[in-house]
Amino acid sequence: MTANEAELVETPADAITGHSSGADWLARYNSSLMGVFGTPLRVLVRGAGCLVWDADGKEYLDLLGGIAVNALGHAHPFVTSVISSQLATLGHVSNFFTSPTQIALAEKLLAITNAPAGSKVFFANSGTEANEAAFKLARRNSDAKRTKIIALEGAFHGRTMGALALTAKEAYRAPFEPLPGGVVHIPFGDIEALRSAVDESTAAVFLEPIQGEAGVRPLSAEYLQAAREATTAAGALLILDEVQTGIGRTGKWLASEDAGIVPDAITLAKGLGGGFPIGALLTFGSATSALLTAGQHGTTFGGNPVATAAALATLHAIESQGVLQNVQSVGEYLRAGISAVEGVAEVRGEGLLIGIDLTADIAPAMVTAALDAGFIINSPGPRTIRLAPPLILTTEQADRFLAALPSLIATATATTAKDAQ
Repeated sequence: MTANEAELVETPADAITGHSSGADWLARYNSSLMGVFGTPLRVLVRGAGCLVWDADGKEYLDLLGGIAVNALGHAHPFVTSVISSQLATLGHVSNFFTSPTQIALAEKLLAITNAPAGSKVFFANSGTEANEAAFKLARRNSDAKRTKIIALEGAFHGRTMGALALTAKEAYRAPFEPLPGGVVHIPFGDIEALRSAVDESTAAVFLEPIQGEAGVRPLSAEYLQAAREATTAAGALLILDEVQTGIGRTGKWLASEDAGIVPDAITLAKGLGGGFPIGALLTFGSATSALLTAGQHGTTFGGNPVATAAALATLHAIESQGVLQNVQSVGEYLRAGISAVEGVAEVRGEGLLIGIDLTADIAPAMVTAALDAGFIINSPGPRTIRLAPPLILTTEQADRFLAALPSLIATATATTAKDAQ
């Protein structure tokens, strides 16, 4: 590494950890951390906007955004200044107390989601924790007859036990069974199957407006409307998991807005804190908001002053800097450009949550090719690529990826063919 490259990757953590190469860090990782994620693809040390740098000084255009987390990119100056100021003022209090940032954030979330009177917020630390709270909310909408909870095939709601019970992927579920019972998975997007499944034994229906883990599969507005009608008729809760799709990811505060429905609850996380861990369960209306009472749920760190300050700063920046409009325009531009590339079979999604189906099973090799070329992408399936870049991605940065995409497909195709021999 040259002197200039060393300067490029200098971070405050270097005062504690010192300089090491990526290979050195990965060797230390493998000897000290659990292998639940496998071996990391790179060791990242610094970020700025939509760019990140690894321990060896290589630059990447981040088109995954920490899996839809870094809404405003890396090291956003306003968000980082607010976090630093709050941490220097009041970092943590127990939930015997509250703070102005916690109250203000709850009020802001209820306002931007157009929540009806009597709506409330519970703060957690992540998406799976928000869904765990929602699972318990569903359990409270129950009696001897109302024991069934419905989720969709392809669903991903998290990895804690309640959220995992809602998650459909057998590989995630099997090692930890028996899971909390009563969950039934029905076919994705099938309105008649939904209507047949929802009855007086149903406590709740959990839906992602766009399934991210399954390859960016959107539910239609008609499906969401049918779900609202069916759950209302049966006395069941409609709970929307907007952990990945919320907070501007689709160019709207919520992906479900266009359906024109009011759910009973929504879960949020990922982009809410702009990179700082925070999740939220929003309950709509006084009846649903009264289901969980004092002592029935809690968290030590959820809603702490720093996390809620980070989320307030993120929401303010999105509103004041025209970010939602950028998501709409750049997202449309990027999806159109990808659709025109040979080797692309289908492009799905909305805003800057994009699924790309390729014409061959080359997606894992394409992730590697992209890293080598300086792009961070994700493959949720053998022929599917997922993009969830920071919401501040520019047209010029989109062009950089579009220009490289044909060669990435070609490289991945050749690599996959060679490995098959």
